[in-house]
Amino acid sequence: MTGPGGTHTVGGDRGAADLAALARGGRINFFGFLLRLLARLPFLFIAGRMYGPEALGRFAYAVLIVEFAAQLATLGLKRGLAQQLSNSPEDTHTQVVWDALLVAAMGASLTMAILIAFPQAMFPNSEITGLEWLLPVTVIALAWSDVMLAALAYRHDVGATVRARAIVEPWTISIAALVLAWAGAKDGLIIAYVLSMVGAVAASVVPFLKSYGRPRGWSPHPAMLWRLARRNLPVAAADAVEWGSRRIDIAILGLFTTPYVVGIYYVAQNVASLPAKLKTSFDPILGPVISQNIAAGNRDAVARQVRQVGFWVIAAQAAVALALGIPGEAVMGLVGPAFVAGTAALGFLLAAEVVAATAAVSESALIYCARKRNMMLSLAMILLQTALTVGLIVAMQRLGWPPLWQATGPAIALMLALGFAAVAKSRLLKRLLGHPVVGWRWTLASAAAAALLVGQAVIMMPEWLEIALGIPLILVTFGLIIWTRGFGPEDRELFRMRKAGAVAGATRE
Repeated sequence: MTGPGGTHTVGGDRGAADLAALARGGRINFFGFLLRLLARLPFLFIAGRMYGPEALGRFAYAVLIVEFAAQLATLGLKRGLAQQLSNSPEDTHTQVVWDALLVAAMGASLTMAILIAFPQAMFPNSEITGLEWLLPVTVIALAWSDVMLAALAYRHDVGATVRARAIVEPWTISIAALVLAWAGAKDGLIIAYVLSMVGAVAASVVPFLKSYGRPRGWSPHPAMLWRLARRNLPVAAADAVEWGSRRIDIAILGLFTTPYVVGIYYVAQNVASLPAKLKTSFDPILGPVISQNIAAGNRDAVARQVRQVGFWVIAAQAAVALALGIPGEAVMGLVGPAFVAGTAALGFLLAAEVVAATAAVSESALIYCARKRNMMLSLAMILLQTALTVGLIVAMQRLGWPPLWQATGPAIALMLALGFAAVAKSRLLKRLLGHPVVGWRWTLASAAAAALLVGQAVIMMPEWLEIALGIPLILVTFGLIIWTRGFGPEDRELFRMRKAGAVAGATRE
């Protein structure tokens, strides 16, 4: 049953509360995305200009390995914790999250030990001469921060994620990298990264202890901990694949090319990953809302939430992708003249993030209702990406293409693999829920066409004006058409301010 304007009225109070919670969480984390953008670009500028592509490429490969270890250490609890809490009595939530932290600590200890014993896994093509041994320490910081922020998100405290991930972490690494470059520190980027991770876990601990407190009468149960870890293995695998799909391109590129090429690709990837942060703006609040509706058997509500958030994410990612991609040479040139060569890779990577939106939002529901099938689709996707990446790089090498041209191969492979995942996961979720789940609307195409027309004028400007004036013009053009022709009453909830307590209280009813 629908009301005026197509608005659902079945379970109206709960549906309105869920929509308000999603919108509020998205607003707060979108603000966090903007803060992270403001901090990430200075870091890329500092790293590119003061350290150079080769040092940046070496740093990028090492961080890739460390973050993969942390991803494995959480054993899927970053997203699986919401379902665990939904299925547990409220008075046991503190014990549940401390159990999760213990599981993450055990996983982190194992992966840290491996990296400390075999540091060449982080630096396969260079010598270890300085403070590189510090890097594995960040595994426990990353894992604990992820679990604590997931626990806070279950209670609709997304502000903690913004502070830790969008303020403390990126600004710490930017400022530390600048200071250490002036001081002439050889391992400046690595030390700055370690400091940023320590800052992020500290910013997570404080609100976590305020919300959940210390466990009272808690004693770890090894058998229960093992069941928790085993139950989350499919989610952990899907998380690892999701994470790996944005990193395996660097890993493969690093095996076929030099750190110099990897450094340029790393910058393109970091710029392109900014739209992906828009999807994660909804992750902390979308998971708990979906898990609660699945537990209640409300499949129609889940489909509506996936469609709604899917449209918001596709629209936002497309706008940012166009704004960064059209003046791509100017954006890459900000980091340094050498990085302009990565503009083509940037274009394909930005397109990949837009394509990925449907798969990413669909997966937010699949991890609760079809975790094993979702895991298999994720594994198929990353296998396809790996085969395409290796195949394209080898083909380009045999054709005699320059190394920097070969860097477009991994970007094209990612775009095609994510397209496969988007189709497969959305169709699976539609079949399971019995309702459409794709958030695509044709207004997006007309908005993109208008932005492209404006972009043709933008690229005629001087480079500094392309960034200062051109990017806002493209965003405004796209946003104006979406607002006037694509947004309905439920979409405008994203911009309606509500008190946090009212939203959280309504959602729990």
